[in-house]
Amino acid sequence: MNLLAIHFCIFVLLIDIIDSVELTFELPDNSKECFYQEVLKNRSAILEYQVITGGQYDVDVELLSPTKEIIYRQIKSQFDSHQFTAPKTGVYAACFSNEFSTFSHKLIYMDFSLTEEVNPLPGVDEHATVLTQMEQTAQEIHKSLNAILDYQTHHRLREAQGRKRGEDLNERVLWFSIIETSAMLIIAITTVIVLRSFFTEKRPSQMKYGRLDGR
Repeated sequence: MNLLAIHFCIFVLLIDIIDSVELTFELPDNSKECFYQEVLKNRSAILEYQVITGGQYDVDVELLSPTKEIIYRQIKSQFDSHQFTAPKTGVYAACFSNEFSTFSHKLIYMDFSLTEEVNPLPGVDEHATVLTQMEQTAQEIHKSLNAILDYQTHHRLREAQGRKRGEDLNERVLWFSIIETSAMLIIAITTVIVLRSFFTEKRPSQMKYGRLDGR
């Protein structure tokens, strides 16, 4: 039982490494980044992405075939997913461009993976017998773990995006408060100076000179 569990975990890890490219990367301004995934003919794959932080949360996206044909293109997109079936075997490229931005860096999440499920228990399909309860349970656990990973990823993305927006809002409120406080202090000091000038008593020497001038 323990040996089967170890083999199961190793196999799932190998599937994740070989059949998917999932990462979060920073895309500087005036730059373009491409990521590559080998897909066999008639194999289904999906590209999913989301801009987490930066600018207006938008990016240009292109999905290219091995012959450099454009399979999918979006201009200034915030998030999307595109599923396709490979017409031929080769290396497909997912390119993200921030060339339209002159100062905003972008933080982008991308998942470029094959969508067809691989049997988590190698050799099971070779048997003509019905799956045992343990094998069925293992397959259900495998599907549930994949669903949990997807949910966790999306929740982490929303959390990171919300945290970044909260930090930006906090910074704006801080600077607005500093400017407002400074303006109030300047107005208060100016008001005090003006009022003091109205109620300041004249010195005797000033009054004497005033009488002489009156004569």
